[in-house]
Amino acid sequence: MFVRSEYQTLLARMQEPRGYMQVIMGPRQVGKSTMVAQVLDAVQQPFLSVSAEEAPNSDPKWISSVWMQVRQLMHLHNYDEMILSIDEIHKLPNWSEFVKAEYDRDTRESIKIKVILLGSSRLMIMDGLTESLAGRFEVIEMGHWSYLEMKEAFGFNLEQYIYYGGYPGGARFVNNESRWRQYIKESIIEPAISQDVLLTKRIYKPALLRQLFDLGCIYSGELLSNNKIMGMLQDAGNSDTITTYLRVLNESRMLGGLRKYAADEARKYMSIPKYQVWNNALLSAQKGSKFANVFTNSELWGHWVESAIGAWLLSGSREYDYDVFYWRDKNEEVDFIVQMGNRVIAVEVKSGRRKTNSGIYTFENKFHPAHTIIVGTGGIPISDLLSHNITEFFA
Repeated sequence: MFVRSEYQTLLARMQEPRGYMQVIMGPRQVGKSTMVAQVLDAVQQPFLSVSAEEAPNSDPKWISSVWMQVRQLMHLHNYDEMILSIDEIHKLPNWSEFVKAEYDRDTRESIKIKVILLGSSRLMIMDGLTESLAGRFEVIEMGHWSYLEMKEAFGFNLEQYIYYGGYPGGARFVNNESRWRQYIKESIIEPAISQDVLLTKRIYKPALLRQLFDLGCIYSGELLSNNKIMGMLQDAGNSDTITTYLRVLNESRMLGGLRKYAADEARKYMSIPKYQVWNNALLSAQKGSKFANVFTNSELWGHWVESAIGAWLLSGSREYDYDVFYWRDKNEEVDFIVQMGNRVIAVEVKSGRRKTNSGIYTFENKFHPAHTIIVGTGGIPISDLLSHNITEFFA
């Protein structure tokens, strides 16, 4: 069975003395439950693994009863410590209050229960953590699958990864595009929006949010002002609504809006967003164009390549703690600007869609980046770039 890198992180923390609770977060269908199960199979300590879906009538008191069961097992078997893993924790109302009470009791009474919490809704878990568990947890965030992971686990080649993206559950369907597209829409997109976003945030216009997501995926890699996108939507409301909904979709690790790189924060905030999917599967599923048609059309394929590189940069931004922007000044532009601390890297994608423009040289003269990276023809091969992380270029 394929093992993701977060496995080693969680395994090491389970081998440490009891400390903070470990919260596993990430978008849907990236292998959170599988990774935790792999760790529990490898550890030497006894454990109890449960799912909140087992709770009768979704009663959060079930958390206390499960916790008491672990304490009883420790007493009966004279265990010095145990691991308690609770999946789908967000499905219980007020879950964080019950977890806090039990965790604090263990701390007061020196009971060594190591806790792992995870669930399919990143947004709902985040809300619970910020309510009452401050200072009691560490987060292990699992991102979308990389090119190397999809290659090793499922034999993907570069072209397949650029088009089909990095959802492991969809890998089995790549030879049946209709079935693959149906899986992405019904098993990932629909529950992410209807169960995560709409049940977590105050969304007064759910139809608008869905339209925004659809359009944002289709235009991944493109700049769209709020005024322009409002003209493309029905009942679009105002600009602030669009900005808020895009922020929520970004928090769910589905669709982001990159800001323009600038010397001051105000200009970054006021800039036109460049829409960017977090996983290129979302572009392909929503666009509807078949793989063969995209791959054989140099302009279309260039669009997919740039979006794939943007998704790769976004997915690494949380793990490696950097920010991603674009840059444009009149007719000159740079596809991506990566900022880590006070250093920046400029990334220009040279694809079938267009040739390298003078913007990269203007940016170099104006901002003096640590490195300038040309990706594609005449530059770093796309496969080489996607096989590393961007922070290696800061060295």
